[in-house]
Amino acid sequence: MSSGEPNNDGVDGSDVNATNGSEHEANSPPVSAAGPAASDGAPTKSQPPKEVDDVVYSDIGINTLLNRLKQSIASARDFAAFLKKRSTLEEDQATGLKRLAKTHLDTIKRSESRGGGYATQLCEVMRVHERMADNGMQFALSLHQMHEDLNELSNNMERGRKQWKHDGLDAEKRASDAEAAMHKAKSRYDSLAEDYDRARTGDTKGSRRLGLKGPKSAEQHESDLLRKVQGADEDYEGKVRAAKSQRESLINTDRPKAVRALMELCRECDSGLTLQLQKFATFNEKLLLGNGLAVSPLSGEESKQKSLRDVIHEIDNDRDFHSYVGSHASKVTRPSEITYEKHPTLAPKTQQPSNRSVSGAAGPSSPPPQQPSLAATSGPMSQPNSTNSRYSTQAPPPGPLIAPSQPQQYGPPPSQGSQSQQASGMYQSQGMHSPYQQQPLQSPTTMPDRSYQSPAFGDRPTRDNYQAAPPYPMHPSERSPPPPQQNMGSLSSPTQTTPYDGHPPNPRAAAASVSPGPNLPPLRPVFGVSLDDLFHRDQSAVPMLVIQCILAVDHFGLEIEGIYRLSGTSSLVSKLRAQFDNNPNGVDFRNPANFYHDVNSVATLLKQFFRDLPDPLFTRA
Repeated sequence: MSSGEPNNDGVDGSDVNATNGSEHEANSPPVSAAGPAASDGAPTKSQPPKEVDDVVYSDIGINTLLNRLKQSIASARDFAAFLKKRSTLEEDQATGLKRLAKTHLDTIKRSESRGGGYATQLCEVMRVHERMADNGMQFALSLHQMHEDLNELSNNMERGRKQWKHDGLDAEKRASDAEAAMHKAKSRYDSLAEDYDRARTGDTKGSRRLGLKGPKSAEQHESDLLRKVQGADEDYEGKVRAAKSQRESLINTDRPKAVRALMELCRECDSGLTLQLQKFATFNEKLLLGNGLAVSPLSGEESKQKSLRDVIHEIDNDRDFHSYVGSHASKVTRPSEITYEKHPTLAPKTQQPSNRSVSGAAGPSSPPPQQPSLAATSGPMSQPNSTNSRYSTQAPPPGPLIAPSQPQQYGPPPSQGSQSQQASGMYQSQGMHSPYQQQPLQSPTTMPDRSYQSPAFGDRPTRDNYQAAPPYPMHPSERSPPPPQQNMGSLSSPTQTTPYDGHPPNPRAAAASVSPGPNLPPLRPVFGVSLDDLFHRDQSAVPMLVIQCILAVDHFGLEIEGIYRLSGTSSLVSKLRAQFDNNPNGVDFRNPANFYHDVNSVATLLKQFFRDLPDPLFTRA
């Protein structure tokens, strides 16, 4: 029996070697058509090297392939994470670039920015940026799709790896367990065979054993050992057959199947990752090429798109400047002729009516105390009392048809000497009315009809318009009857007898006269006064403040965005409010210097007027 043991081992070894050889022949890739010469050279892609086959089909082959597949899956996941971050960056950049271009396009269309060729070409530049943003967005979407594909690939590879790890390692474990059981049975068989050999040769030291009925004899002990050796031999032989069967199944079926599956998973994962890398390179080229063509298109007869350099080169600064300045040609006003016009009260005696006897009238020899030029600034600001008395005792002043373009203005007060002469002339006869008593009644009724027919902005009536009718009635019957409220007592103060000169105000004089002082007294308050009180006081259906503010907004604020939404400067609004409360008829907004070139302050002033009414037009919320 002992002589058969080496034969069994030899059979096992020969069978294993033969099985390995047959497995290599069965699972090795086919030889290429080039013949043996091709196999002797360097290995090709279809034929791995011999050492690779030796490793993958060995006991460590499955573990080696599992580790390699794990590396491929980790690489795919790492690159997928890179693609996700790159996609997010490209999407944010494309979104921000498109938003920036759109915002700048809106800025170009505003009136505060340059127009003309600059605006046109810059719009084209922004459209180029929008196309670049679209290319970046498309690139980001492609990267995101690649990220999802790689994630799906890595997940599939991970599931396949787990499956073949279980199947392959389970087959390896079954074979190793069968071999371990075989080695254990062989050890028991060898031990019993040695005991039987000692019992048969007479070496019974320590080998005799006691039975149930007493000590056994040598023959009985030898027969028992023989029976055990025969049982161990049968068990050992069965374990050898089982181990051989498991080894053959592993080498011929289970291991090659697991090796092929794992190698296929590795190739699929690596090929998928390489494909995504190639797509990544292609998409980068497409992005850069698209942006390059957007910035500098290919030159050709069919290409109508201009490059970014050509678009910017077409900006003509001089032409834009000339176009902008030339567009204001219609707004240029013809300056009025500056002439000296003597007031009718200071005209020579030959021009006075023959039936008038005013003993204290100022003659031509007495020079006027100051020239009644249109640049005088003390007229409307220094005579608030005369304005109140005149509007309370005579016909209504000119309405809103006159006030927006030609506000009322009164001549300068006469000197002390001329006032005394006028006073003596008025009180010389108690039975007749003085010419100065009739002049305020005639000026607001007859003079505006002859001199203020269609006053234009910046124009002034000529002297001939005023000489078309005499300054005083030629006959007492032609005089207008005095109002019943007027009496000689109202002419006691020289400041209340200043006649209305009938001249329209000069914008430059109005600009000088409206320059506010720090604290102007509210002689004729406008804010907080009801519309009925303003109408009875000023005899005007539309308050002067509303007329002037609307005039300023129409002339200077129609192109300003948010004219009634943006608030003006509080200090300027306070100054303008003080001016209107002091003398609303002395404010002229035709000159932007009078409201400090701030139309928003004028709009804020108008809103404050409507808000401060006793029955406010605007809510205070």
